[in-house]
Amino acid sequence: METIAKWVEKLLMGLGVTEVMAPYLRIIILLTVLGLLAWGFYCITRRIVKGPIYRYVKRSKAKWDDLLMDNKVFSSLAHIVPVVIIRIVTPILFKDFEKLLPLIGKLTDIYLIVVILMVISALLRVAEQLLSKNKAFADKPISSYFQLINIILYIAAGILILSILLGKSPGYFLGAFGAMTALIMLIFKDTILGLVASVQISANDMVRIGDWVEMPKFNADGDVTAINLNTVKVQNWDKTVTTIPTYYFITDSFKNWRGMKESGGRRIKRALYINAASVQFVDPQTREQYAKYQLLEEYLVTRQKEIDEFNKKQKVDTSVLINGRRMTNIGVFRHYVINYLRNHKDIRKDMALMVRQLNIEDRGIPIEIYCFTKTTIWAEYEEIQSDIFDHLLAAVSFFGLEIFQQPGGSDISRALSRK
Repeated sequence: METIAKWVEKLLMGLGVTEVMAPYLRIIILLTVLGLLAWGFYCITRRIVKGPIYRYVKRSKAKWDDLLMDNKVFSSLAHIVPVVIIRIVTPILFKDFEKLLPLIGKLTDIYLIVVILMVISALLRVAEQLLSKNKAFADKPISSYFQLINIILYIAAGILILSILLGKSPGYFLGAFGAMTALIMLIFKDTILGLVASVQISANDMVRIGDWVEMPKFNADGDVTAINLNTVKVQNWDKTVTTIPTYYFITDSFKNWRGMKESGGRRIKRALYINAASVQFVDPQTREQYAKYQLLEEYLVTRQKEIDEFNKKQKVDTSVLINGRRMTNIGVFRHYVINYLRNHKDIRKDMALMVRQLNIEDRGIPIEIYCFTKTTIWAEYEEIQSDIFDHLLAAVSFFGLEIFQQPGGSDISRALSRK
């Protein structure tokens, strides 16, 4: 290379270039040639990457090499070739320009650091994608940890670049960063809080990707699609996306429906409001009518036997309905609902199942149904719940009861017509 430099310089002087200008023109020409040479090697390397290597990767049955190609790991490595060529040839080209050698060497080293950072970042993306597809890590916030590693890498690269430019030891800048701890904590406050929150969320298994969560403060109600260092993304049921700072999941309350999904049953908790004026004792004729209802046959026999024994023992005058113990239509209806749920094919029998009467309200007497379906799928759950209440709303009238509702125009018209 040194011989070529002298030959170019003699050629320029032969063309009439002064002895003072010849070295400078020689450098410009050689730099152009070097740039073209470096670019040529880069293009060749990229062509190899996009040609034989690409075809080999696509034919391979392994998946990890496809991820390397998709994340441009090989393309990033192609940048190293021109850097190495420039690093080797530059000291020879700039032998007569000793003052420029350190600057060009620094720029080359900085570019090499940037290339290495690009390669490592691409490899980290590959590792993140591989781990996210692994069942053991599918519901873990691994994105948070990879983001933290990237931040550390960028900080380290920045320190090395400053160290090269200013000619200082990396330890010098680390010491300076230590003195600026308060400022650094202020700048990276959200990142630090997010890191602490991510660790606690992972350690305590509070939230996983795929969980259904509710956080009313942020109007979030849907599935968790991503957990990052700074944010948690929730896709709501209306397909909008709510982004919540990660640390709010350890400072604020939220509801996670994962337990419901894992249990295999979803709760039904809804009440029928009975008009209090329609509640009455059951007389023998009405009891005979109720005995025709298949779900009440056994209950009515057992219950009436118990009542008769009590009234006989207490010598109660049963000719008057209010005396002694009696069944009521609302009580019989309540047991009918219990037996109906126990015989329903879509209701779990191994989980809580009850029908209870709550405190009377201005809307009537609440008869609450409390049970669990065999499915947790939303659409199927709503279908089962609707079928149950369709039946019960229609069955109420068979017990002489009425569903309470606020009077509408037709109710007032019927009341007036009766007069």
